Amino acid sequence: MGKRIGLQQYFSAFPFGAPGAGLLLLRLATGATVMVQGWLYLADRGRLALDTASVGSLALVSGLLLLAGLLTPVVGSVIAMGALGIAGSWLPPSNPSLFTTKLPMLLLAAMGVALALLGPGGCSLDALLFGRREIIIPPPSRSPEP
Repeated sequence: MGKRIGLQQYFSAFPFGAPGAGLLLLRLATGATVMVQGWLYLADRGRLALDTASVGSLALVSGLLLLAGLLTPVVGSVIAMGALGIAGSWLPPSNPSLFTTKLPMLLLAAMGVALALLGPGGCSLDALLFGRREIIIPPPSRSPEP
């Protein structure tokens, strides 16, 4: 039988308090930005082809998952790769775009990598589904002595 690897093994904790609030703020800002950029891809009716529709749809779904805090390491990596792909001109840019130069795309890639490495925080669906659990161990039963 293979060893089951859960999301908890990738992160030391799903922090609450100030660190959790910081991760929530980072997730919300990055997710909302990616969703708006995805919407701009899909709103460009003049250039709506398979490649732009795919990039726009992936950006919308990635932003929504990031807002919810679901599959954060995977989604952060996808966002980082997409931002690097657009900055490197491997993926088509949208017109209009939130990012007119390569520097904002590189900053978005850095935010995606940071979220992939730091995790979602305590206020996320990942924490609810894969976070720490309380294990209650019952006291040992006393067996009668012979």
